[in-house]
Amino acid sequence: MTDTTQNQVVDLAEAPRGVTIRVWEWARANLFNSPLNTVLTLAITYLFLRVLWPFIRWATIDSTWNAANDRACQASGGACWAFLREWGRFILFGRYPYEQQWRPALVLALFVVMLLVTARRSTGGRALLMMWSGGLVLVFALMWGGFLGMPYVETDLWNGLPLNLILALGGVGFSFPVAILVALGRRSRMPAIRWLSVAYIELIRGVPLITVLFMSALMVPLFLPGGASIAKLWRAEVALTLFFGAYLAEAIRAGLQVIPRGQYEAADSLGLGYWRKMGLIILPQALAISIPAIVNTAIGAFKDTTLITIVGIFDVLQDVNNATNDPGWRNAYWEGYVFVGAIFFVFCLYLSRYSQSLERSLSRARPGARRT
Repeated sequence: MTDTTQNQVVDLAEAPRGVTIRVWEWARANLFNSPLNTVLTLAITYLFLRVLWPFIRWATIDSTWNAANDRACQASGGACWAFLREWGRFILFGRYPYEQQWRPALVLALFVVMLLVTARRSTGGRALLMMWSGGLVLVFALMWGGFLGMPYVETDLWNGLPLNLILALGGVGFSFPVAILVALGRRSRMPAIRWLSVAYIELIRGVPLITVLFMSALMVPLFLPGGASIAKLWRAEVALTLFFGAYLAEAIRAGLQVIPRGQYEAADSLGLGYWRKMGLIILPQALAISIPAIVNTAIGAFKDTTLITIVGIFDVLQDVNNATNDPGWRNAYWEGYVFVGAIFFVFCLYLSRYSQSLERSLSRARPGARRT
């Protein structure tokens, strides 16, 4: 046997052992490097075996995908995903006309594509603004219809997940300019503007979102002239915009307070006016600092859209409740809630990971910034 062949045999024999040693060294350095970490590692492993593994078995191995009702699934002892095959379209799109549900499905795909494109660092701000403006116009055109052979669909029939996304993205998007103006107004030297901004923030933040939604649904129609009406969807959108605008305003104000005084003085020395100083120098830095709070508000807005059911608007969670009223699927509520929970988890996780990526990118762009 030649030396080359002997070396190959030795390498092949030691390669698996080397990988095993490296895995054990990593585990010892990260999972068993102290008594506390050892106890936590063993406890988490125990919980996984006692809690998470039975859930995985329930959701996959013992699950049933073909059944006429929930009673036919009981023999397997696992999840009855046949409920989603029967009621999945209703859960996602609600009372939207069945033969036209390709339109809200296309809206969901459009939202996902725009969110994925937004996460790309190569996409510029102006391109993103144009994409979202054109995308929202297309979203409302598809949901409304009334052209190109698509029948008109009233907003009362907009249900399910597209409605949650429209309310969340619209509420946060429309509240953002409101929040910037209110945050600047609260720091204004003009007493009238400052106190009006403070009154708006404290009034809105001092009441729960349910109260604001009730006001928009029950009180606003009383102040409209006779014969005039506003769809419940748009009243809810305005309520969400005002509510989250107050919270975003405080997040942006916190970022403005962190900006060193020297930045203001440097902008003044360049002869910049107030709005150019804010738009070109102060606000970009304040918004970058406020990213965690802004994203946290956006995630909360998406989850809080489930509260619109109290004013008679059916979102994806209410569609699950309605679907489980079917006598044949009354015991399949776990499957419906797990499905909706997974949807919310995926969207919220994406927003969280995107905010972390954006923070790291901006941290590298700012010399001397502390990296997280």
